[in-house]
Amino acid sequence: MDEKLTLLLIEDDPAACKEMLGEINNSGDCFELIGVTNNPNRALQHVWDSRPDAVILDLDLNDSADDSLEFLKKLKTTDISRPPFVLVLTHSTSTLSNKMVREYGADYIMSKNQQGYSAAGAIDFMKTMKSFITSRKPESTCIGDMQSDEMKERRIQRRISNELDKLGISAKSIGYRYLIDAIAIIMKQPVQHVCNVISKKYGKTGNSVERAMQNAINRAWAATSEEELKANYTARIKSSKGIPTITEFIFYYAKKLNNEF
Repeated sequence: MDEKLTLLLIEDDPAACKEMLGEINNSGDCFELIGVTNNPNRALQHVWDSRPDAVILDLDLNDSADDSLEFLKKLKTTDISRPPFVLVLTHSTSTLSNKMVREYGADYIMSKNQQGYSAAGAIDFMKTMKSFITSRKPESTCIGDMQSDEMKERRIQRRISNELDKLGISAKSIGYRYLIDAIAIIMKQPVQHVCNVISKKYGKTGNSVERAMQNAINRAWAATSEEELKANYTARIKSSKGIPTITEFIFYYAKKLNNEF
C-alpha cells in the first residue's frame, strides 16, 4: 500500500472546511489529516509538531490575507529540514497578493473564482501531486541530516509552549518562561530543586521563581474552563485546592512529552 500523505488544513469558513474534510475522508488511502485550524500560530505549531507533507491554506482567513501571509512568511524562515508542500486557495485576484504568496514560498495557488472550482478539485490536484511531494522526502537519514541538538531543543520548547497555551497560561506571565525551562530540564534529567537551577539562569531567587510558576498555574486554573482543563491536563491532582503543585505539573509534562522525544 502506498504511504499516505499527511495534510494540515488551515481554513476559517465552516462550510468550506466541512466540504474539504468530506473530500479528504472520501479520498481512500491517499491522505491522513493531522490537523485543522483557523489560527496561523497554531498552524505553525502543527507544522513543527507533526511535520505534515502538505498544507492546504485558505489565503482569505478572517477576510484578510494578512494572517495567511504571516504564516507563510514564518514558515519560510523556520528551520525545519523539509518544509511542507503548500497549496493556497483564494478568492483574491490581486496580482500583488499572489506575488507575495509566491515570494513567501507557496508551491501552488488555486483560485476559488475559476470556473469549476470545488473542494473535490483541490483534493484531486493534491492526488496528482502526491508522487512529486513524496519525491521531496529524504530517502534515508544520515548524520548530516539528523536534527541538531539546538533544533531539538527549540522543538521541545515549542511543544511545551503549545501545552501551556492549551491550559490558558499567559505567555506574558513571568512564570510561563520559567515553566518551559523547568519542564525542559526535567525532560533531560530529573534534578532536585529545579527552581534553584532556573534562578541561577535568570539571576533571581529560588523563592521568586517558584512563586511565579505557581501563580501562573493558579491563574490558569481560575480563568480557564473546567472542561478545557480536564481535556488537556489529565493527571490526578493531589492537592486539596484542586490545582496542581509545581512539582506535579512539571513532572506530568516532562513524562508526557518525553514520549515524543
